[in-house]
Amino acid sequence: MNINYEEAGKRIRKRRKEMKLRQTELAKAAGISNHYLCNIERGKSIPSLEVFVEICNALRVTPDYLLLGNMRGGNVPMNIMDKIRLCSEEDVERIERIIDSFVL
Repeated sequence: MNINYEEAGKRIRKRRKEMKLRQTELAKAAGISNHYLCNIERGKSIPSLEVFVEICNALRVTPDYLLLGNMRGGNVPMNIMDKIRLCSEEDVERIERIIDSFVL
Protein backbone atom coordinates (compact mmCIF):
# COMPACT_ATOMS: atom_id res chain seq x y z
CA MET A 1 0.00 0.00 0.00
CA ASN A 2 1.34 3.42 -0.93
CA ILE A 3 0.61 6.20 1.51
CA ASN A 4 0.32 9.66 0.04
CA TYR A 5 1.91 11.75 2.79
CA GLU A 6 1.05 14.99 1.05
CA GLU A 7 -2.66 14.10 1.17
CA ALA A 8 -2.33 12.93 4.78
CA GLY A 9 -0.73 16.27 5.61
CA LYS A 10 -3.61 18.10 3.95
CA ARG A 11 -6.07 16.12 6.06
CA ILE A 12 -4.12 16.97 9.21
CA ARG A 13 -4.23 20.65 8.29
CA LYS A 14 -7.93 20.51 7.38
CA ARG A 15 -8.87 18.82 10.64
CA ARG A 16 -6.70 21.23 12.64
CA LYS A 17 -8.52 24.15 11.05
CA GLU A 18 -11.92 22.51 11.64
CA MET A 19 -11.02 22.34 15.32
CA LYS A 20 -9.81 25.95 15.19
CA LEU A 21 -6.34 24.96 16.40
CA ARG A 22 -3.23 26.87 15.50
CA GLN A 23 -0.17 25.00 14.31
CA THR A 24 1.62 25.91 17.52
CA GLU A 25 -1.18 24.39 19.60
CA LEU A 26 -1.21 21.12 17.69
CA ALA A 27 2.58 20.96 17.65
CA LYS A 28 2.67 21.39 21.43
CA ALA A 29 0.00 18.69 21.91
CA ALA A 30 2.01 16.32 19.71
CA GLY A 31 5.31 17.18 21.43
CA ILE A 32 6.97 18.46 18.26
CA SER A 33 8.17 21.77 16.89
CA ASN A 34 5.94 24.05 14.87
CA HIS A 35 8.41 23.79 11.96
CA TYR A 36 8.22 19.99 11.98
CA LEU A 37 4.39 20.08 12.01
CA CYS A 38 4.47 22.51 9.09
CA ASN A 39 6.61 20.03 7.15
CA ILE A 40 4.25 17.17 8.03
CA GLU A 41 1.24 19.17 6.84
CA ARG A 42 3.02 19.88 3.55
CA GLY A 43 4.00 16.22 3.12
CA LYS A 44 7.71 17.05 3.35
CA SER A 45 8.31 15.07 6.58
CA ILE A 46 7.00 11.68 7.64
CA PRO A 47 6.21 11.54 11.35
CA SER A 48 7.26 8.66 13.57
CA LEU A 49 4.52 6.33 14.71
CA GLU A 50 4.57 7.93 18.16
CA VAL A 51 4.17 11.44 16.76
CA PHE A 52 1.48 10.27 14.37
CA VAL A 53 -0.52 8.77 17.25
CA GLU A 54 -0.16 12.00 19.24
CA ILE A 55 -1.46 13.98 16.24
CA CYS A 56 -4.42 11.60 15.87
CA ASN A 57 -5.22 11.92 19.57
CA ALA A 58 -4.97 15.71 19.52
CA LEU A 59 -7.21 15.92 16.44
CA ARG A 60 -9.61 13.27 17.79
CA VAL A 61 -9.47 11.24 14.58
CA THR A 62 -8.54 7.70 13.71
CA PRO A 63 -5.32 6.91 11.85
CA ASP A 64 -7.27 5.59 8.85
CA TYR A 65 -8.83 9.01 8.37
CA LEU A 66 -5.49 10.81 8.24
CA LEU A 67 -3.76 8.15 6.16
CA LEU A 68 -6.55 7.07 3.82
CA GLY A 69 -9.19 9.76 4.03
CA ASN A 70 -11.95 7.68 5.57
CA MET A 71 -13.08 7.03 9.09
CA ARG A 72 -14.42 3.74 10.25
CA GLY A 73 -17.47 3.75 12.39
CA GLY A 74 -16.01 1.32 14.89
CA ASN A 75 -17.99 2.69 17.80
CA VAL A 76 -21.12 3.56 15.81
CA PRO A 77 -23.85 0.88 15.92
CA MET A 78 -24.40 -0.82 12.57
CA ASN A 79 -28.11 0.10 12.48
CA ILE A 80 -27.15 3.79 12.54
CA MET A 81 -24.49 3.30 9.86
CA ASP A 82 -26.99 1.41 7.69
CA LYS A 83 -29.54 4.21 7.99
CA ILE A 84 -26.98 6.87 7.11
CA ARG A 85 -26.00 4.89 3.99
CA LEU A 86 -29.61 5.18 2.82
CA CYS A 87 -29.61 8.99 3.10
CA SER A 88 -29.13 11.39 0.24
CA GLU A 89 -25.89 13.33 0.00
CA GLU A 90 -27.73 16.44 1.19
CA ASP A 91 -29.09 14.59 4.22
CA VAL A 92 -25.62 13.23 5.06
CA GLU A 93 -24.30 16.82 5.03
CA ARG A 94 -27.06 17.82 7.46
CA ILE A 95 -26.22 14.89 9.71
CA GLU A 96 -22.56 15.87 9.64
CA ARG A 97 -23.39 19.43 10.72
CA ILE A 98 -25.48 18.07 13.60
CA ILE A 99 -22.68 15.75 14.69
CA ASP A 100 -20.14 18.58 14.42
CA SER A 101 -22.21 20.60 16.88
CA PHE A 102 -21.69 17.79 19.42
CA VAL A 103 -17.99 17.04 18.89
CA LEU A 104 -16.34 20.32 17.88
